[in-house]
Amino acid sequence: MIYGYCRISTPKQSIDRQVRNILAIYPNAKIVKETYTGTKFQGRKQFDKILNKVKSGDTIVFDSVSRMSRTAEEGFQLYQHLFDLDINLVFLKEHYIDTDTYRNTLNNQLNMTGTDVDIILEGINKYLMLLARKQIEIAFEQAEKEVQDLHQRTKEGIETARQAGKQIGQRKGAVFTVKKAIYAKRKILEHNKTFGGSLNDIETQELTGISRNSLYLYKRELKEESTHFETLDDLKAKYDKFISIMEKKKK
Repeated sequence: MIYGYCRISTPKQSIDRQVRNILAIYPNAKIVKETYTGTKFQGRKQFDKILNKVKSGDTIVFDSVSRMSRTAEEGFQLYQHLFDLDINLVFLKEHYIDTDTYRNTLNNQLNMTGTDVDIILEGINKYLMLLARKQIEIAFEQAEKEVQDLHQRTKEGIETARQAGKQIGQRKGAVFTVKKAIYAKRKILEHNKTFGGSLNDIETQELTGISRNSLYLYKRELKEESTHFETLDDLKAKYDKFISIMEKKKK
């Protein structure tokens, strides 16, 4: 079995690119998507499901090493654990740390000669093994550093914007706007032809009381959201839950 694991950790990211990259090389891969999660394995429910199912000889494909883990120590420990279980790991952007590459390094040891030269050959073999291991560790360390740098740049950017007098955070009245959008999106999902309903865009505008630009914006957002759910009913259930929570707060 070949699994393709795709993960994004912010709502602004698109998971489609990872899916395309994996399927381009492994068209029969079973794609597993994970969205809006942190760096801990325990917080990745879909990834945990793969780990519980995967067997010796199976393959897990990642678009990059950062999709497996952005924490160096934790990532390398899992890599070593899966390697020991004979699970193949493939990193499309870092093929030099694929488990096949690591395995070949371990298998292609220099043969002993039965002479004093063996002392040197044994040292070379140990060095090659340590070098291969270090390459893997560095790859995970680099992924962790990249996310730390990103967080720092984001923090600095927010502070710069704040000092420049720009609006940071939600503006007054935004809560009402968000609530209106949730109600409108739920009606669009239920009634607009794009999502299997019977109303065209003009009729949907009249039903929801929103502008044409807002309708097109909400439809684009809903299409993007729908890629993270197995069915439209699941997406509708999400909005039903939002509305239920808002209704309870009104009481």
